[in-house]
Amino acid sequence: MQIPHRIAEELGVHPRQVEAAIELLDGGATVPFVARYRKEATGGLDDAQLRTLEERLNYLRELEERRTAILESVASQEKLTPELEQAILEADTKARLEDLYLPYRPKRRTKAQIAREAGLEPLADALLENPGLDPKGTAAAYVDGEKGVADAEAALEGAKQILMERFAEDAELAGELRERLWEQGILRARLLGDPRPEAARFQDYFEYEEPIAKIPSHRALALFRGQKEGVLALELVIDEEAPSPTPSESRIAARFGIEHKGRPADDWLAGVVRWTWKIKLFTRLELDLKMRLREAAEEAAIGVFAANLKDLLLAAPAGHHAILGLDPGIRTGVKVAAIDATGKVVATDTIYPHPPRRQWDPSIHRLAELIRAHGISLVSIGNGTASRETEKLVKALAKRHPELGLRFLMVSEAGASVYSASPLASAELPELDVSLRGAVSIARRLQDPLAELVKIDPKSIGVGQYQHDVNQVKLARALDNVVEDCVNAVGVDLNTASPALLARVSGLNASLAENIVRYRDENGPFPHRKALLKVPRLGPRTFEQAAGFLRIPGGENPLGASAVHPEAYGVVARIAEESGRELASLIGDGAFLRKLDPKKFTDERFGLPTVIDILKELEKPGRDPRPGFKTATFQEGVETLEDLEPGMVLEGTVTNVTDFGAFVDVGVHQDGLVHVSALSHKFVRNPREVVKTGDLVKVKVMAVDIPRKRISLSMRLEDDPRDREDGAKRERRRGGKPRQKARRQPTGAMADALAAALKKR
Repeated sequence: MQIPHRIAEELGVHPRQVEAAIELLDGGATVPFVARYRKEATGGLDDAQLRTLEERLNYLRELEERRTAILESVASQEKLTPELEQAILEADTKARLEDLYLPYRPKRRTKAQIAREAGLEPLADALLENPGLDPKGTAAAYVDGEKGVADAEAALEGAKQILMERFAEDAELAGELRERLWEQGILRARLLGDPRPEAARFQDYFEYEEPIAKIPSHRALALFRGQKEGVLALELVIDEEAPSPTPSESRIAARFGIEHKGRPADDWLAGVVRWTWKIKLFTRLELDLKMRLREAAEEAAIGVFAANLKDLLLAAPAGHHAILGLDPGIRTGVKVAAIDATGKVVATDTIYPHPPRRQWDPSIHRLAELIRAHGISLVSIGNGTASRETEKLVKALAKRHPELGLRFLMVSEAGASVYSASPLASAELPELDVSLRGAVSIARRLQDPLAELVKIDPKSIGVGQYQHDVNQVKLARALDNVVEDCVNAVGVDLNTASPALLARVSGLNASLAENIVRYRDENGPFPHRKALLKVPRLGPRTFEQAAGFLRIPGGENPLGASAVHPEAYGVVARIAEESGRELASLIGDGAFLRKLDPKKFTDERFGLPTVIDILKELEKPGRDPRPGFKTATFQEGVETLEDLEPGMVLEGTVTNVTDFGAFVDVGVHQDGLVHVSALSHKFVRNPREVVKTGDLVKVKVMAVDIPRKRISLSMRLEDDPRDREDGAKRERRRGGKPRQKARRQPTGAMADALAAALKKR
């Protein structure tokens, strides 16, 4: 099946749509551009479909390259039969291709190859074809000291190696057993050696087993991390209690016509089958399936990270307000940065309200001075160390100076320190000390989260799930795609955007973004989009990709503030002309625009989808897809883990959503977990169905584990902490099946050793 047809089948769309999208992407178009401005060509494929298409296209092209290489390799060995060629051409996965290629892949000399060179293949064939032969008697004829076959036992060992390799390299058999092992295999974990303090994180897996096909991504990645750190041993088991021959061995025997009928060679052949499974096939398939589990877990974890990042980037902006950013600290003081409505730094300082200096009143006085001097209405407080103490300071300031009308809130400072020490921050804020740049970032990420967070490596923003355990190349690509999609969904002010933000616009890169800013600094604001063509190295092709996502509020052309692409300005002119209206008077007149028939304004180039988009954009030009700005209020007196008590109902902000639940910041410097089973009264398959990063929620404290710094929360506010269900009951209530073997807490000597280790820690 051709690649476009296969992708079309997977997406449930017409092949022509896929072919058009591939042609555009191959021609250098970006996903945001194709999704927004080429709907006629692709039949309206959205950005999610196009991202999936792009990913599958890369995989299938790699598959075709590998297929071609394998065909050439086997043909060069003069072993390419019509049947094998057909099987290779029909292979639809990389695993299937490699199974077919295994017997022909160049490899180091194996025991089987050595046996063949010693002339033992006829012996192997004879015993397989005629089990009535006596193995030792038949093997005696093959004894040859010069060839390294010292006796009949050595000859039989060589014949066994030949058959083992032949059986193990059978592609159909390997594929079938691999799937059986995936469907029925159990992954078992156990503690390696004595418990160590650092092993406490994995204590849920000291005695653990679960069907490998049903292990969720977060548990899989935890298991692999425990194995990598030398804490856990992982093994895959199947047919553990089955008598010999096991079902797997029986399947191998059936594949090669081996039956036990009491003939002289039957026991020997059964031994070959048994060793083929244990030594050759099971070992290889166990590695394959662990890799499959890891890849599936990584894919799911990357998906979770990408979804959380999207929610964070599209969080509600405070907008054009002058903001005071506070980066809390105890001994080193609270770093202060004031920014104006455009994000420009207008003042910085460091205050010391906390121990050891305790300059409480002078700190309040200094903050009040800055707020009055710069017309500040919002205070942004980083949520790190001393954040609640600093929040108390701001509350005292607001109470002492009610005339200031202050609003304040906590913001995540994840990644602020990374940004502060980056070359980008050095170029952007060269006059500021590294310690003060964090306060600037904290202020700006309240004003416009998207514009500020694009300056930070997405992996440093801290909304992932086992993010350091996944394929970093795939993770970076997925997160870059999310950033690109978010930036282009919102649009970028061409005359105020930073180079970091401009670099994420469709068609642009870091070099072109720098050129744009340099041109802007030298020549003043861009009056209209066409002026972009004067920027060095920015040609018509790049202009086509980028122009629709760049905004010029208050420019010469009112359409410059909208998402209407310059290539479609003629359509708007025609709408205005046929309506007898001035172009400027059309913008925002929803009542009039909704009465127009979009079909009247289509032509050969711009079809109905584009005209409908244009009319919607004229109705609300430059509309921001992000939600309205709102803040959470932390409860007074609840500032540390020790302040929490089961039964408390608190307000908090969702900081991270994983496969197993949502983490919520309730203002105690440690996020609490709402398990997926406690998110709703209804069964929740995906926590993102209920909450997303940045949501404000009310939660009840169910339990607090201070030594392990764990907080258990529930969004079902009527839940009683005294009646917490155990994991197995919760799984059954959620609709899941109990695991074959429940996870057990360590007991006896193991529990004593762990307790001692934790006490030392």
